Amino acid sequence: MNVKNNTEILTDESEQQMLLDTGYSEKAIFYYTQKPYMGILPDAERVSEMKGTCGDTMKIYLKIEQDIIKDAKYQVLGCPGAVASAMAVVDLIKGKSISHALSIDDGDVFKTLVDIPAQKHHCIQLAVKTLHKALTDWERERT
Repeated sequence: MNVKNNTEILTDESEQQMLLDTGYSEKAIFYYTQKPYMGILPDAERVSEMKGTCGDTMKIYLKIEQDIIKDAKYQVLGCPGAVASAMAVVDLIKGKSISHALSIDDGDVFKTLVDIPAQKHHCIQLAVKTLHKALTDWERERT
């Protein structure tokens, strides 16, 4: 069976419309569809993983030089809200200091996403908690 010919498969346009209709902003949809920071960093200084209460799982990879986050990527097993939240976190921390990254909270991520459905706010919390765990563990290992 050729899956590409299956009419039940969503087209990019219909998927985007469905996401808009359910409360995702265009910015959140961009993060979900483009996944600009999805993947691994083989030379990461810190890798941390967390599982959310809904079952979504996130792993963050951080490349840190002189207390500056030079690069970051996430691997996400989860819904559009989880993917978008993780991608937004990277935009907030890349090129910033560890102390700045530790100050990032759920509200900062929500503002970056512009809007996601209320029932997906726990995805933002998971992305932030995964980041904070990685940074806290990294700082603890250095002392």
